Amino acid sequence: MSNEENIIENNDTSSAFSLEERDNGVAILSMDVPGESMNTLKIEFSEQISEMLDQIEQNKNIKGVVVISGKDNSFVAGADISMLASCTTAEDAETISKGGQDIFQRMEDMQAHFVAAIHGPALGGGLELALACHSRVCSDDAKTQVGLPEVQLGLLPGSGGTQRLPRLIGIQKAMKMMLTGGPVRAKQAYKYGIVDDLVPHSILLDVAIETALKKKPSRHEPKLDLMGKFLEKTPFGRNTLFGQARKQTIGKTKGNYPAPELIIDCIEAGLSKGIEQGMAVEARNFGQLVMTPESAELRNIFFATTEMKKETGVEGVDPGQLKKVGVLGGGLMGGGIAFVTATKAGLPARIKDIRVEGIANAMKYSYDILNKKVKRRFMRKSEMQKQMSLLTGSVDYSGFGDADVVIEAVFEDLGLKQTMVNDVETNCNENTIFASNTSSIPIGQIAEKAARPEQVIGLHYFSPVDKMPLAEVIAHDKTSDQTISTTVELARKQGKTPIVVKDGAGFYVNRILAPYMNEAANVLLAGEPIEHIDKSLVKFGFPVGPVKLLDEVGIDVGTKIIPILMAQFGDRFKSAEAFDKVLSDDRKGKKNKRGFYAYSGKKPGKDVDESVYTLLGITPSQGLSGSEISERCVLMMLNEAAMCLDEGVIRNPRDGDIGAIFGIGFPPFLGGPFRYMDKLGAKHVVEKLNHYRSQFGDKFTPAERLVTMAEDGETFY
Repeated sequence: MSNEENIIENNDTSSAFSLEERDNGVAILSMDVPGESMNTLKIEFSEQISEMLDQIEQNKNIKGVVVISGKDNSFVAGADISMLASCTTAEDAETISKGGQDIFQRMEDMQAHFVAAIHGPALGGGLELALACHSRVCSDDAKTQVGLPEVQLGLLPGSGGTQRLPRLIGIQKAMKMMLTGGPVRAKQAYKYGIVDDLVPHSILLDVAIETALKKKPSRHEPKLDLMGKFLEKTPFGRNTLFGQARKQTIGKTKGNYPAPELIIDCIEAGLSKGIEQGMAVEARNFGQLVMTPESAELRNIFFATTEMKKETGVEGVDPGQLKKVGVLGGGLMGGGIAFVTATKAGLPARIKDIRVEGIANAMKYSYDILNKKVKRRFMRKSEMQKQMSLLTGSVDYSGFGDADVVIEAVFEDLGLKQTMVNDVETNCNENTIFASNTSSIPIGQIAEKAARPEQVIGLHYFSPVDKMPLAEVIAHDKTSDQTISTTVELARKQGKTPIVVKDGAGFYVNRILAPYMNEAANVLLAGEPIEHIDKSLVKFGFPVGPVKLLDEVGIDVGTKIIPILMAQFGDRFKSAEAFDKVLSDDRKGKKNKRGFYAYSGKKPGKDVDESVYTLLGITPSQGLSGSEISERCVLMMLNEAAMCLDEGVIRNPRDGDIGAIFGIGFPPFLGGPFRYMDKLGAKHVVEKLNHYRSQFGDKFTPAERLVTMAEDGETFY
């Protein structure tokens, strides 16, 4: 053992914590959870942490403690939320919260100067741990980010986060972080005052040790401008601030998510009644939220997506190599695909377009997004240049010979896509996968004339590609298992959550969306006002209403799939005549400033274009309740989802739920179509479908699977 350090023995190799005492009076408290890639806080660690704190307290030589991660990629990624499954009452969950609060409060009350040395994510309980330290230093690495994302799981920070963060950085910044759940990067964390110093990773530990040797700082006041001081430091200002926050929160959540309001309650209680009372309210509210159905469903989504990240496209089949990707088409989709390939996957993307302008547009797509990050100082210019250097282009197939996957993103024309398959097979290597981004044409048809049909697959992205998290991987009956696994791996590298679906008209997401949209159009033709229809579905939990959605994606684009669905499935997909009438009037929606909504005046896209009612020959009058409108539209989607599962279009209910939530914004707090049907009960769903069938015809005929489940009392999960 060297003279410079003295290791305090910890013989338990399964322990997540180790303590190393240095001769200078600083101890390094390191967290390294055995067998896991990232540190997470578990309930069983409380005893281990307490033992470490006992040792620190008893050792009078220790003047400072640096809390650091033994992982090279993260600080602490949060608490292990699987422990909440064992809670049977709100009191059980409240006890967990109080346990975390007590340990962190003990740290804060200790004589030694605790310094958090943060590199990589410090999220949820990880940030709460850092906030309990007296000082915080973080690396300036791109991986470093801090945040309290609990709201995204229907929860709130339960280990003091609602109390310490507002006191550190101010109510408004803290509330924004907690209500959105979004993390902030290292530079922003320093600017906000969450961390006291920002240094290169190579000297993080050294600087943290130096900081620990200094006098323990008192809690500093957040930096506020004049308006900030008025809003946060005066009774009238605070009442205004919290009142507005509640109003805006209800406006966004429509009352469907209880967590944001309870977060506001915690912050307000702590600042008006003191931190002790605030902690009590935080623990109590945390306990309540753990037992809510909304949180249960949001946690199910989290577990499902975590599970999916570990899966290959086909079990037991490893993906092929991914070193370069080709993109055919420089439009919005092509530009978006090239962007996620270069910036997320870190792979060279070669763009082909018939025009030089097309390539330039695709390049500009990436440049604009990255340049915005540079301007906001989220990214260095050198990093932007490095990512842009991965994008190249040509008007022919030069530079495509070594592409592992070529993704086609041109307009929907079967003949053109078949020609492109032939071009790729001629100009690329024998192992190149051809992936089509078609949203409507069956992949089997695209592969019909292929020399290597086993290497043809669908890879359907959603617009805008840089924001939408889902990708559908569509295998036709000749697609090889390795092609599936490689394509799934590519989508995952691009930052997508991929679901593997069976080939067929509409695949999964667009197929379940079409009857929902059709029913909304039928409700409109029956005379219901457009605003009433859209508001009804937003209140149900969708991010936008169906009519507004059609305007956003383009009425021509949104309805082009209908004839293809009708060809395969018949009249239940018959298009409402409203679509034909608006299209014949050259109304394509937002993109040509003519749609169901008006795009001129002071509030473009906010108000309905009243002339559309004259065009459709209807006089709008509210006759149905919002719940009846949403029930009719959503039942059509649920029924179609059940048919898709029955036909093997999706592999399991989990994939169906993730596809609907990530692809079309099905309300996350309901868990997806299949979890929602389980909640309602198959018998109830069938009864409702039969009720509407008697009124509106066979399109509401219940799926056979649902009828069987209703008879046998079965559930999807």
